[in-house]
Amino acid sequence: MPIQTGDTLPDATLLELTADGPGPVDLGALTKGRKIAMFGLPGAYTGTCTTAHVPSFIRTKDELKEKGIEEIICLAVNDPFVMGAWGRSTGGSDAGIRFLGDADGALTKAMGLDFSAPPAGFYGRSQRYAMVVEDGKVTVLNIEDSPGTAEKSSGEALLAAL
Repeated sequence: MPIQTGDTLPDATLLELTADGPGPVDLGALTKGRKIAMFGLPGAYTGTCTTAHVPSFIRTKDELKEKGIEEIICLAVNDPFVMGAWGRSTGGSDAGIRFLGDADGALTKAMGLDFSAPPAGFYGRSQRYAMVVEDGKVTVLNIEDSPGTAEKSSGEALLAAL
């Protein structure tokens, strides 16, 4: 069963590309006492993820911050090198979005948000979603019905839910 509004995020260590190489990011420490927006997607450099999902959070970042969002996290089942390069190429990193890799998909699986689409070469990837997390607890959760759309999980939809 997928994670629900009101649930606490599972413990996880994500990876982030830093100036010194890949570095661990403890999800519990990241969310403790904070209000963040986190959006997950099937993969870096994929069509809808690049042309619609990330841009929607670039467009809404200032308004989300006005609503109390302290940080915006983009998460995918990719390695931190790919996430870092993709963050730079989309302009998302420059906009202040933090790109984290769930390299082995452990968090995505623990949240019940994994899927596979063998014809596209996707195995254990993340469904497309957006959530607000307050002190580790999910307070808003928007999951797409199809990985090819970014409507319910867009920055605009998350903003409207706040």
